[in-house]
Amino acid sequence: MGPILEQNTLYKVLYQFLDGLFPAWLAYAVTALVLVGVLANVVLVVTALFTWVERRLLGRFQHRIGPNRWGPYGMLQPFADALKLLFKEDIVPKEADRWVFSLAPLVLFTPVLIMVAVIPFGEGTYLVDLNVGVLFVVAMGTVETLGFFMAGWGSGNRYALLGAMRAVAMLVSYEVPLVLSLVGVLLLAGSMSLVGVVEAQRLPFILLQPLGFFVFLVASIAEMNRPPFDLMEAESELVAGYHTEYSGMKFGVLQLAEFLSPVVASGFVTALFLQGWVGPHFTVLGVPVPPSQVWFLLKWMAVLFVIVWVRATVPRLRIDQVLAFAWKFLFPLSLFNIVLTAVEVLLLPEPSLGQLWLLVGVNITVGLGAMLVLANLQGHRRLQPSAPLPPPVTLPQEVR
Repeated sequence: MGPILEQNTLYKVLYQFLDGLFPAWLAYAVTALVLVGVLANVVLVVTALFTWVERRLLGRFQHRIGPNRWGPYGMLQPFADALKLLFKEDIVPKEADRWVFSLAPLVLFTPVLIMVAVIPFGEGTYLVDLNVGVLFVVAMGTVETLGFFMAGWGSGNRYALLGAMRAVAMLVSYEVPLVLSLVGVLLLAGSMSLVGVVEAQRLPFILLQPLGFFVFLVASIAEMNRPPFDLMEAESELVAGYHTEYSGMKFGVLQLAEFLSPVVASGFVTALFLQGWVGPHFTVLGVPVPPSQVWFLLKWMAVLFVIVWVRATVPRLRIDQVLAFAWKFLFPLSLFNIVLTAVEVLLLPEPSLGQLWLLVGVNITVGLGAMLVLANLQGHRRLQPSAPLPPPVTLPQEVR
């Protein structure tokens, strides 16, 4: 049995079934290919369903109906959209660089799909447990920057190029606080493996790392091109941004990558800050009820709901506000979180459960205080009452 997948419960079951039918090396290869194929297709189907769920939720938030024509409650709408894109003509602009133009959707989609391999969906339920899983996720996430610029440059269109340049500026800005927000998690867990991070959480890290959770979630939403940070395709300024010239299934792959990103990011948030698959259960014949996969699914859906909630309620920011928020607010918060966590780890290298709860109170209080102080230093004094509006001007009787 291969050393990389030997801790995977699904792999063990399938390998033991195929081991008697094929040679050991062939059983290993077939098992790995089957697991990869099943996981990739399940993720794609879940992403299609997520687009339907998001549109229905946005309809409820904004007093609309949402998709309701294709299938019961419009559940087949994502598949109808995909079918429509299959029959759309694939147009390549005359001035475009064909190779760059065609490869950009794959460069954007492939890294997001590869990141699914390290997400622990349950106890012993993952494709691979890398000892540098967190670093792997960060590295794969940075490849998207190249894909955005390839799409804009390869289109030979100024609007697309402007959208790509705006995307690169925003992604680079938010990548810095996103990576720094993970340092506190790694200091507490003592491991870069996502499975190790989950197992190290005696309390959810969202309680011990409230600043890290806030910075990571906001920076992730920005990197996923989700509102209120979707400036790389602001319709009022850039037509459609980096994918202005794309049509057919090339456009479909770009949209698939964009909708797959929140699905994958929610899995990482669940593993890094919400104890992953850990949850209360009881045992029946040695089997936990409910299984660990159910707890992971519930937490994952809660994070997705928050991401959709933010999209439905927060208005779009200007480009200068987006960049200033990254460098002047999230970046200092992430640095402060690193210093605070390092001091706590130095003073309490092996804290008891009671000391952990004490750190929860300290971190939440200090985190909220840091956010308020920083907001006031930036001039956003939300706690001060606004000045009353002047009364309307009363026109003289002869004018009226």
